[in-house]
Amino acid sequence: MQLRPEQLAAHLDKPLAPLYLLHGDEPLLVIEAGDAIRAAARRQGFEEREVIVAGTGFKWDDLFMAAGNMSLFGGSKLVDLRIPSGKPGREGSEALQRYIGTLGPGIVTLITLPELDWQAKKAAWVTKLSDAGVAIECNAPPLARLPQWIAERMARQKQSAPRPALEFIAAHVEGNLLAAYQEIQKLGLLYPPGEVSLAQIEGAVMNVARYDVSDLRDALKARDTVRAARTLEGLKGEDAAKPLVLWALASEARNSAARPALLHAAKIDRMIKGLAQGDVWDEFLQMALRLTQPRTR
Repeated sequence: MQLRPEQLAAHLDKPLAPLYLLHGDEPLLVIEAGDAIRAAARRQGFEEREVIVAGTGFKWDDLFMAAGNMSLFGGSKLVDLRIPSGKPGREGSEALQRYIGTLGPGIVTLITLPELDWQAKKAAWVTKLSDAGVAIECNAPPLARLPQWIAERMARQKQSAPRPALEFIAAHVEGNLLAAYQEIQKLGLLYPPGEVSLAQIEGAVMNVARYDVSDLRDALKARDTVRAARTLEGLKGEDAAKPLVLWALASEARNSAARPALLHAAKIDRMIKGLAQGDVWDEFLQMALRLTQPRTR
């Protein structure tokens, strides 16, 4: 079954499907869809969640063990599988197809992938997973629809804006949904519910924050430890959205094939969701320090 991201909320008001497959080119939408499924699972009594990251050297038997071990609390369980590369390989694709046969009551499986190319979408394992559950492709809206997307997001925080103001935001972010998300959040902090004028939006948007998630990614790619630490401190001071900061760190970890860093990202994700204790910003810094260490031969 295929769903569009905007159809997910209504779907999650019903009993959950046994399996969800998330993929797409827009990390923000993938993160939000995953969060919505996890929240629905908690509401519907899935009291335990086990996160599994299928990186280099991953043993696919661990997936079957996770699904076979019921919740320690005697309730239902969410198996949260992430495949950062989007390429499970022959062993993984065969395991995933076998896994479909184990789906049953008490377990919901969420599988998260990056963007899939047209060949991957036609692969047998992707097709069978989609047929066995619900597949959601989370792609950025086309530029022509971006003003409407911004209007829908503003409506969630009980705000609206005239069409020229929506087009102004769209032009400013140049199709970057993460940037649009930050601008919309800013408007929610600056102005009360109701209509926000073009002049107000121009003033808010042009007051560009000193630090941005993209600055962090640039520092990580350059392996500039000092700049990364300074940018994280700035993002913390501006109360940047923690899932977006984690996305930037995890993206660089995937690009550099840093498996320990991906495990660290999974730990931070649990902290953000309130499932583990700790200082999230301190963990961000530790992960950034790890990612900016010089490569060894």
